[in-house]
Amino acid sequence: MKQRLIFMVALALIALTLAACAQPTAQPAEGLLGEIHSRGKLVVGTSADYPPYESVDASNQFVGFDMDLVREVAKRLGVEAEIKDMAFDALIAAVQEKKVDAVIAAMQASPAREEKVDFSTPYNWQKDGFVVAADSPIVMNKPEDAAGHSIGVQTGTIQEQWVLDHLVPLGTKEDQIFRYERVEQGALDVQNGRIEILFINASPAQEHADKLGLKLALVTSDTVVAGQAIALPQGEAASRLRSTASCLSWRRKVSLTSFAKSMAYHSGKTPK
Repeated sequence: MKQRLIFMVALALIALTLAACAQPTAQPAEGLLGEIHSRGKLVVGTSADYPPYESVDASNQFVGFDMDLVREVAKRLGVEAEIKDMAFDALIAAVQEKKVDAVIAAMQASPAREEKVDFSTPYNWQKDGFVVAADSPIVMNKPEDAAGHSIGVQTGTIQEQWVLDHLVPLGTKEDQIFRYERVEQGALDVQNGRIEILFINASPAQEHADKLGLKLALVTSDTVVAGQAIALPQGEAASRLRSTASCLSWRRKVSLTSFAKSMAYHSGKTPK
């Protein structure tokens, strides 16, 4: 009950900030925003295998911080949110091909991705985690200590590219790199001994470690390229939608407080 109260207070802070930065206009919406208003829904892509950001609960409902956040964006636009689950490496293409209006999936707004889509202002700055078996002898003091070990990553992620750019030159072979469409598949492979390390965002890393009896060998920001943001179509047609989504980057004091409390609600842990 206390956690839910904290969560509702956090969402209230988010809503107040979104309301403060909304830009009312007497002009009818055009372009992408006009299409969204006409159909009455914001179609959003995600990869629901990344708790506490996005996942599916026992009732087959999308839950997590990102899910709450994008529903709030839809609310501010005056429409419903329709969420579509898909492979992470298909999300950018889905925006480009107009299969979805936006993507929220704990996605880093990296320079390479910005060549393909636009992003809202980042709403969270994250760390990465290296997950190993509970009895693993691997000791990591820095990310490069993963070199030479079999390592799993999610396909299409910044972590996958980091492995190719930084671990392969240090001796990691191609047949030691395992790519997964869904993160839980990689976590299970750590558990059953098929791979030694799973390299993903730190929050989902801890969630999967707790669920499967694994441990984190290292949590670091050294491998992080950019903050998490909402991906949107490029061009002026989406500028008003981007402006609304960018209101998610409320001032730092509100951001850190509300984000930590909302994440605590979804993970069932007290924020530090």
